[in-house]
Formats: sequence, C-alpha cells, structure tokens
Amino acid sequence: MKTGKKTSVNPQNEQCTTCGRKQELTAQGQDRLCAQCLAMIDILCNHPDCAVKLTRLAGITNILQSEPKQIEQELPDVLDAVRYRTTDRERNTWYVSVSELGGNPVEIFASTAFDRDQHLQSRISNLTTITRLISLILRHIFLGERLTLEKTLTQLQRSSRLPDDLPAMLGKVLANYSKRKPTETVQENITL
Repeated sequence: MKTGKKTSVNPQNEQCTTCGRKQELTAQGQDRLCAQCLAMIDILCNHPDCAVKLTRLAGITNILQSEPKQIEQELPDVLDAVRYRTTDRERNTWYVSVSELGGNPVEIFASTAFDRDQHLQSRISNLTTITRLISLILRHIFLGERLTLEKTLTQLQRSSRLPDDLPAMLGKVLANYSKRKPTETVQENITL
C-alpha cells in the first residue's frame, strides 16, 4: 500500500496538519504534512508490524480503532539460542533452550538426559506441551504470528507421546470447537 500521491513542497513553513510543527511541508491530498508525519504514514501503511511493535514499546494500547493487519514473520532456519541447565525439586537435571530473534525469545525447549525413562514420559509430554504453547505465544508477541485454534491443536498433537495422554486428551476436547474434527469425539466421555 502506498502512502498517497505527494505533490509540491510548501516553502512557507505552515503548520503540519497532523502534529502542528512549523517546517517544510509536503501536500498530501487536502493535508500538508512534515517529514516525520510522512514517515509515520509510511510505517503505518507499508510496515504495520513495525507500527504495532512501536506502540507496544511506547506503552500505548488500543491506539487503533480497528484490529491492525498482522503480518506474520516466518522463523529463519537458524536462530541464536541460550541454554540453561536447571534442576527440578526431585533433583532431575533439565536443559532449557531459548531461541532468540533480534534479542527477543521466540521459542523455548526443555529436555532431560532421562527422557527415555518410562516414568518420565508423562511429565515430558506435559512439558513439551507447555513449551510448544509458550513458543506459540512468544511468536505472537514478538513476530505478530496469529494465534488460532488450529495452530494450538497442531502443537497439542505434536506434544503427545502416548495414546490418551494429557495433550491428546486436550486436543480431542478442543477439536470439538474446530473446523477440523478428531476421528472420535469426546462428547460422550465428558462428565460435568
């Protein structure tokens, strides 16, 4: 989207229609705009993802009346990451890796050396679910990726390690609200 047709520069140093600054102006339709306001229009029209990030950084919320068009930024094949080693309350060692893009976290992973242990499979499945959903949220926050039920269902499905584990169960229930239906519905299995 273009910012509109610019016409002649106004050498009379009138006030900018938008910000009121007295400086060189460019006629844009009925308005006369300064260079800074023209730059903001360019950002709003041609880089809406930057405009959303700038308003967030400025601490401004609900600045736009309508929902801004979010442009999803695809993750590159290679990302910088930071790995943390930590232990849980049962003294199991865990490795948490945070992938970064532009200094912002966009993915988080957790693993343990004992992931082949049958007793840990349920915990690992739940942990995988948590990290996948947090990564989805981080990409929404920092990259403008749209959050959808279908993406949530995909992450739950990819987290499941055993039939009828927690991620599979949650996916089956939430699929009842989706366009894509599971092979079996759990409507009859839900008791309130």
